[in-house]
Amino acid sequence: MHYKIHAIDVKNALKNYIWLLEDTDTQEVVAIDPTEAGLVTDFCEQHGLQLKQIWLTHWHKDHTGGVEGLLADQNILVYGPRDELTKISFISNPLQNDDHFHFNDLKVEIIATPGHTLGHITYFIEKIETLFSGDTLFAMGCGRLFEGTAEQMYHSLNRLAALPIQTKVYCTHEYTLANAEFALTVEPNNVALQERMQQVKALREADQITLPSTIELELETNPFLRTESAEEFARIRSLKDQF
Repeated sequence: MHYKIHAIDVKNALKNYIWLLEDTDTQEVVAIDPTEAGLVTDFCEQHGLQLKQIWLTHWHKDHTGGVEGLLADQNILVYGPRDELTKISFISNPLQNDDHFHFNDLKVEIIATPGHTLGHITYFIEKIETLFSGDTLFAMGCGRLFEGTAEQMYHSLNRLAALPIQTKVYCTHEYTLANAEFALTVEPNNVALQERMQQVKALREADQITLPSTIELELETNPFLRTESAEEFARIRSLKDQF
């Protein structure tokens, strides 16, 4: 498969990653949720890559902050949530649930996942078994409910949980260790979770990235995907907010 995914660690307080999806045949790339323009530009220059598209999951500044800088001297398509056009003025290709488009020969499908924000969308690419989940689904966690309801987020997570289990999950923050610590308070006897905690600890101690996850791993170890009702989800989300 002639596609590769690169992580740029923003090294900010929010522990953002910018993902770059590269077509290794053409050296063209997509930047997903670019926090800072300079980091993307430098990476592309160092590796001889050409930025072709930008994909945005939602309007928060740590996901959109670099877009204007990247558009300054290039003609790049910007994909993003139709429902957040009033907050993200530079979207050229607005998207909503069940829309699809292409990056070269990859078909990209849109799954609307309101909860963290009302217009949040995620990008699923079946051909390379990949989901860019923004701030909806994290490794062993999920996004805070800034705009949506617990019920909305519960249904959004269920939609992602129904994807093929081998799907790789690329979320936008390195929150995995803190999420694991909380998850163990919810399910202290979950053996898969205990094992994952040890792996994540070792990775972080070595300053290594803990992503991507997979849907299969999240179904085994993510307390938010293991809830059976919106009420149970709301209870656990509220515990996490105070953790």
